[in-house]
Amino acid sequence: MNSPVVAWWSGGVTSAVTCHICIELFGIENVVFVFIGTMNEDSDTYRFKADCEKWYGKEIETITSIGTKYENIQAVWRRFKSLNVSHGAICSSELKREVRMEYQRNNSFTYQAFGFDIDEAKRAKSMALNYKDAKPVFPLLFKGLSKQDCIKILNDNGIRLPRVYEYGFHNNNCFNTGCVQGGIGYWQKMKAEFPDKFNAMADMEHELTDAKGAPVTMLKDQSKKAKASGSQLVFLKKHPKYPHLKCIDQMRGFKLEPLFECNGFCGINDLDDRKATEGEINFSGTLFENI
Repeated sequence: MNSPVVAWWSGGVTSAVTCHICIELFGIENVVFVFIGTMNEDSDTYRFKADCEKWYGKEIETITSIGTKYENIQAVWRRFKSLNVSHGAICSSELKREVRMEYQRNNSFTYQAFGFDIDEAKRAKSMALNYKDAKPVFPLLFKGLSKQDCIKILNDNGIRLPRVYEYGFHNNNCFNTGCVQGGIGYWQKMKAEFPDKFNAMADMEHELTDAKGAPVTMLKDQSKKAKASGSQLVFLKKHPKYPHLKCIDQMRGFKLEPLFECNGFCGINDLDDRKATEGEINFSGTLFENI
């Protein structure tokens, strides 16, 4: 093998198992493990990373644009006056996708391995069709593994899951602030159990709204009544300048839905129906459709 296989480790359970399968398929000498850091991860992600490195017998390289292009994730939101749009989160585009694309341009590789599980087959197909230059491979699909299978594999190997899963969340994305793509159920849980994070993100919504002169939210009311009224946007907390828009306290209880692991490919699953959670976002996002 002239060039290595790049196995992307995202901090979640499916990518962790994907990386280990790459060792089985290609040999450890032919695989490099790479993590795109946002510096917004829960601190236990780094414990999980160290445990995975011991399991693999090889270091996971970290690449990031924090400290060079951006000071922190909040700087991304402030630059674009946006949190989340219909085709994905701006922080994922800037801090994940752009960093991965730069790595792809500057490094040779035989394949890139991504942790799409058996329930994401259409998403993997879309990526293979639309990003052929990435030379993507999907070891979990090859093995027919689900996310629950990955959790069992980690447990069987004595690797404790990231504590965010233990809290009852279904992904390990950007827990320092909370994930902007989390959906209504996610943010209802965050409000109840992690009010400091909830309040900080509510303040960010208001700050960006004031800076933009138009509502900037993460969530959207998908009910027929809201669609008919044209008032679908949902703030975490009421904004005094937009009293006609709902806040999360006015929404019924929502089930906490699983999210994709954040790897910079938000919105590529165009061959499949979008999850309800992904639909709970702020606006059409035409500005970012081609990012």
